[in-house]
Formats: sequence, C-alpha cells, structure tokens
Amino acid sequence: MKEYPTISTKIVDQPIYAFDKLDGSNIRAEWTKKQGFYKFGKRHGLVDETNLLLGDAKSLIQETYSELLAKIFVEQRWQNVTCFFEYVGQNSFAGKHEAEPHEVVLFDVTAEKKGILEPQNFLKLFSTKVKITSFLYHGNPNSTFVESVRSGELEGMSFEGVVCKGKCISPGRPLMFKIKNRAWIEKIKMKYVDQPEMIEELM
Repeated sequence: MKEYPTISTKIVDQPIYAFDKLDGSNIRAEWTKKQGFYKFGKRHGLVDETNLLLGDAKSLIQETYSELLAKIFVEQRWQNVTCFFEYVGQNSFAGKHEAEPHEVVLFDVTAEKKGILEPQNFLKLFSTKVKITSFLYHGNPNSTFVESVRSGELEGMSFEGVVCKGKCISPGRPLMFKIKNRAWIEKIKMKYVDQPEMIEELM
C-alpha cells in the first residue's frame, strides 16, 4: 500500500490551503472499482479487527465513507484509489487513544497515477460530500497566520496545529508543511521528557 509522505516543518512562502491537523493515528484504505475498500493499514503496516488499538478503523471507514466515496471515484472514472484518514477520539494524544468512541476523518486521497490530489481539487471533490479535516485558511503563510497557529488562536483549529498544502512540487506530490501549536509541543516534551527519540518523531 502507498504510505503517506513525511511532512516537512519548513515554511514555504507560497499560496497554501491550511487544514486542521487532528491529533490521532494515520489510517490508509485502498479501494478498487471491483473490490471496494479491501485493504487497510496504519502508517506502517496493515490493520485488521485484531489490532487492539485501531481495530475498529476498518468498520468505521466502511460504515461512514464507503458508499459515498465509491460514488465519487466512479464518477471520476478512477479504478484504484488510496484514501488517508485520521483515526481520532476526544482524548487522543500523540498517537495514543483512550477507551472511548472514535471516528475517522478523510484528509487526503491518492488517485491512480495522479498521486496525491492538489488541495483545491481535494476540496472541490470531497468537501461538500463527506467529512474531511477542516479547511481553515487560504493564502500565503504570513507572520500573522503563522503566529495564530503557534499561539493556538487560529479560528477552527484543534490542539496540534495545521498542515499547509499547495500546488505540486513534483508529479503527484503537492507542497506540504506543518506548523505546530507551542502548547502542544510543550505537552509532548513533558510527556516524553525521558524519550527524546519519541519527541523527535512526533515533531
């Protein structure tokens, strides 16, 4: 299965679409016209119902998205698609989850040889038809915008921060970078004070 690329923290001064960065776990789901959603994975490796942490992600995707997304994919005449979701609950933090209800939220799509869709195309196809991560800002990442994210004051933003996406910088690979809330970073440093490698991975 296609894995989601690592997102840079280097801010690029180009027009971007900023999306809320939900603090959950990355879930991949592969769809074909013949089989529907048939293969599911976490960031690295596959996922099924036996996974104690993420086992209900498969059923959540099937129940919430399968029919609606299939209709869009067929309309676009796509034969093979990989969807990327965030698996998240109210108290999820740094990839850890509590025993509580969870949901899956679509944040990106890779379609056949097109690669990851540019953000304007993603919004056009999906924003009015299924639940996606909240679209919060469009424009250049100026100092006012960046500070509003780092201070946790950007309207509509949840705790972790935002992912900014722009036009493709290479075939099938849009410009992408993330900006984190300072308070979220401090919480990570406190939680993993004795695990610097974990802090580096989460940043």
